[in-house]
Amino acid sequence: MKVAFAGTPEFAAGHLQALIASHHDVVAVITQPDRPGKRGKKLIPSPVKVVAEAAAIPCLQPTKLTTDNFDGLEFDLLVVVAYGQILRPPVLAWPKYGCINVHASLLPRWRGAAPVQRAILAGDQETGVTVIQMDEGLDTGAMLATRNITIESSETTASLLSKMLEAGGTCLIEVIDSIEAGSINPVAQEDSQSTYASKIEKPEALIDWQATAARVDRQVRAFQPDPVAFTYLGDKRVKIHAGEVAAGAGPAGEILSVTAKGVLVGCGESAYLIQAIQLPLGKGSILSPKDVMNGWMDVLSPGTRFEAAPASTGR
Repeated sequence: MKVAFAGTPEFAAGHLQALIASHHDVVAVITQPDRPGKRGKKLIPSPVKVVAEAAAIPCLQPTKLTTDNFDGLEFDLLVVVAYGQILRPPVLAWPKYGCINVHASLLPRWRGAAPVQRAILAGDQETGVTVIQMDEGLDTGAMLATRNITIESSETTASLLSKMLEAGGTCLIEVIDSIEAGSINPVAQEDSQSTYASKIEKPEALIDWQATAARVDRQVRAFQPDPVAFTYLGDKRVKIHAGEVAAGAGPAGEILSVTAKGVLVGCGESAYLIQAIQLPLGKGSILSPKDVMNGWMDVLSPGTRFEAAPASTGR
């Protein structure tokens, strides 16, 4: 089948690679325009564009996708994975078999922009990927296939996306094969069971040490690798990259001990053991417990307290 692909981040790029490796013909790729990098003004291509160019597939980067962008293209199906634009009805109706989307949740749970992070934050024990026939709603289309994935207690957004990519790539090819064979069986979503996965805002990554250690742990895992959970030590913004719930009790936010196992911090309930921390000091490297003990005990010493705001705010 002749297929066009629309997507932008690494998760989408992995699905594009699976599609390229299949027997289907990817005739064009659509992705977001190049964006300025975090440092300087150099424009950075999306991961999907990098894959497309490596495979010598024509790559379109419209500011807003319309059917005009399809002039001169012949394809039967548009595959959409984390593209970053809402597709208008004329675009959805243009291909012979319409548009299908790979969504990173078990729909109708967690419709929206941040299904992986929301699942971890909510303490869900299971998630998955769903391939849907796209309609005008937000992730509301009929389900064409699903794959269930267990959320392990140590799961981060990065590790969960890796699992989802493996499952989603296989599932996507199977769905396209079924569409081509005329054997697909769409199943309507149960709207009453839906939940909404709103976009992640950076302030959500600020750790509330008054919360339970389990809640802190979910924050750290959900916001790894981006935007990374953080707290304040005086006026210094400190990033917490990894840790786990641990036995212990003490004032919320206070460092209770520093050992080879980690930096133990009191929470509203139980304690949290930080195992990877990044200070805006020195080279700004991510520090292991051993690193902390060997050179940062003057900064991360027992009795020191993490706060929810910079000390200079007076709060």
